[in-house]
Amino acid sequence: GFSDLSCTSQKVPCTSTERYLSHSLQIYPIHLPQETRTRRALLICNIEFEHLSRRDGAEVDVEGMTKLLEGLDYAVDVHRNLTSQEMATVMKDFANRKEHLTSDSTFLVFMSHGVRAGLCGTKSRDETTDILSLDTIYKEFNNKHCQALLGKPKVVIIQSCRGGRVGSVMVSDSADAAVPAPSSSLMIPPGLENDAVCEVHLESDFATFHSSTPDTVSWRSTVTGSLFIRCLIEQFRNHAWNSDIQELFRKVQYSFGKFPRQLPAQERVTMLRKFYLFPGC
Repeated sequence: GFSDLSCTSQKVPCTSTERYLSHSLQIYPIHLPQETRTRRALLICNIEFEHLSRRDGAEVDVEGMTKLLEGLDYAVDVHRNLTSQEMATVMKDFANRKEHLTSDSTFLVFMSHGVRAGLCGTKSRDETTDILSLDTIYKEFNNKHCQALLGKPKVVIIQSCRGGRVGSVMVSDSADAAVPAPSSSLMIPPGLENDAVCEVHLESDFATFHSSTPDTVSWRSTVTGSLFIRCLIEQFRNHAWNSDIQELFRKVQYSFGKFPRQLPAQERVTMLRKFYLFPGC
């Protein structure tokens, strides 16, 4: 049974200081003051495509997200109109930035046409050509390939369709029909006997927020931008001061209650603590 896991039932009074310390251990720490902290964010937005329709209104999303992230003290690297290979290269370069060593977190924002398998590059024709697999994002920023962000929150925001039919009132971000996502098996890091090295999860501290559930479309106005990005910006501005990142995500999801054609989805969440953008509040 569970005899080896027995614990005392006696309650030990704890001081307010002990309660505070216990609570703080459940929150990602921010060690550096704002003056020396170097938060950076990556934003990739594809608007013009060789074979797919132009994503009118997407520039509004870029402007809104850039302004939001800058207000949260992130310097934003913005890239537009990249192929899948160029997106992968940009991610690799961003993962290697030395500023992550003196940062506490990062945001990775992707906006493009999309299919079930991933994000469309600018040369994409259908669901199989010039597609960036979402697994590439996690590979570039996991604890093996991006150790400067080890133990730090990595928030992934993805605005794209994941399959489905094109709408008529607003513009859908779907490139074509849905296809099954490729399976991926993560390699377990080999055990190390050196006392100076500790074993960690290969992929931890991620929080991913898709604009829609698998196989469904995301909706975008050609004038005011994507519904998902617009709602996300609104909720962050109103509640980031006292809500952790997953609670902010939930508030965005709740705001779609009156628009049943789309529901944002939290996926591949591996955060071990709560991430507050303003932990002192």
